[in-house]
Amino acid sequence: PWDDITPAISPDGQNVAFSSNRNGYWDIYLLDLNTSDITRLTDTLEYEAAPTWSPDNQWLAYEAYFNGDLEIWIQSVVTKEQTIQLTNNPAADFSPAWSPDGRRIVFVSNRSGEDEVWLADLDKSEELRYVNVSQNPSNEDTHPVWSPDGESLVWVGEQDGMRQLILMGLPPTGGTNITPTATQEHQVGSGDWPVWSTDGEIILTSLESPNRVYLTAYRTHYPGLALPALELPGPVHGISWGKVESTAPLQAIYQQAAQLTPTPLYAPVLTALPSDNGERYQLSQLVGVQAPQPYLHDMTDESYAALRTRIITDAGWDFLSTLENAYVPLTAPLDPGMGNDWLYTGRAFALNNLPINAGWLLVTREDFGSETYWRVYVRPLYQDGSAGIPLHDQPWDFNSRNNGNTTTYEQGGAELAAIPSGYWIDFTDRARAYGWERLPALTTWRASYPAARFNEFALMDGLDWQTAMLDIYPPETMITPSPIVPPTRTLTPTPLFFVTPTPTSTPTPRPTFTPIQTTPTLPPAAPDLLQTLTPTPGG
Repeated sequence: PWDDITPAISPDGQNVAFSSNRNGYWDIYLLDLNTSDITRLTDTLEYEAAPTWSPDNQWLAYEAYFNGDLEIWIQSVVTKEQTIQLTNNPAADFSPAWSPDGRRIVFVSNRSGEDEVWLADLDKSEELRYVNVSQNPSNEDTHPVWSPDGESLVWVGEQDGMRQLILMGLPPTGGTNITPTATQEHQVGSGDWPVWSTDGEIILTSLESPNRVYLTAYRTHYPGLALPALELPGPVHGISWGKVESTAPLQAIYQQAAQLTPTPLYAPVLTALPSDNGERYQLSQLVGVQAPQPYLHDMTDESYAALRTRIITDAGWDFLSTLENAYVPLTAPLDPGMGNDWLYTGRAFALNNLPINAGWLLVTREDFGSETYWRVYVRPLYQDGSAGIPLHDQPWDFNSRNNGNTTTYEQGGAELAAIPSGYWIDFTDRARAYGWERLPALTTWRASYPAARFNEFALMDGLDWQTAMLDIYPPETMITPSPIVPPTRTLTPTPLFFVTPTPTSTPTPRPTFTPIQTTPTLPPAAPDLLQTLTPTPGG
């Protein structure tokens, strides 16, 4: 019924600070590991999360959402009324990490135009306190964490779809030159949410793929994996590593958790397979859903109904009551490049994208290597902090490709300059919990809006497209001859009676050359008859 996120083990190993919405709103709580008692530290209607401990266990720094902006706050653990606002900037400041010496706090801010790692020196005045540590405009840097000795930082740097753990050495407290250099900064490996071991030898991190999350670890002093990638059952919202004594209450909690069997989110109910169609699956109608063909595969309709109910509960409105597409028959052609789309299998649906124009739907771009994916956020009906969380990333604006800027046109849009205010529900994470996976954008998405496929989700169940098609179609339907493009005919213009024909010049025949008569050749002179007569003998 509630979510607990962003845990942080205290330096003495006695408490765990975390954020939870168990009372309806996101607040900071303390879990006593000796008694298993839970104490509510903050009590507001706003969002507070991502706590980090001071080395003396007396203070917590955390991100808080007030007046439409994320800022870093500091609060006493002993006296709840003692609070200090550390940052006050129109940009978003979040994800703090307190240094082991207690005099510095690093955090993520987009005050330079994109997410970068900043450092706040608590011994300096407001004007000189903040310094950009990462200083890499080509990267988006998030989740900074201090090493146990306070001499290094590791954070996630994303560039060209690759998320790398970047480790950088820092000067001691009071040092002024913190500009990263080639010798100070190097990559450890791929990851998304790092945390150090207590001895500083290993960095544990989550590792995300488009629809899966893994846990892995790297060694810090020489290359190599300390932990092969292990798939996790769901998304990661924080990791903490610390020294904790194994107490009796903690052991009892472990035993209780091991005995729990999670209740399935849904159970497929199959229609009897008729024998006259080769026992292929049926299509089930989606009740109360508007779509060109409101049907889905019989194995997926219960999952869709359960997801729809979950979104109604979380968002306060029926977002999935209208779809751009559900099942698409083979006789209905889709856009170019979508000939083998999952909508044909009955195992996919395409969200209605009209709410994006009304400001009730946002997408953020996530690149994984050469492939582009999208994360979909839905705006809850009630914006009092009881549903959703504030956005931490800049959404993608598809409409900006039509603003006359050639650069944004060729890129298929651009990120919004400012993060929209309010609370938002991560639809992509919720859909994944019910088995629905997002699909990558086609390679033509920058030039074709439908090719982005940001609104399409499929429940594949480990099947490839061909096998999924054979679930509902006979094999002979899939065996089709290759299309042959007919020859292009030459168009003949249609004569119009009211248009005067354009005169066509006819070339005049050239006169034929008459040869000059040659001088006739005179025949030879007539022979002399007298000379030719032969005398008669005896004459």
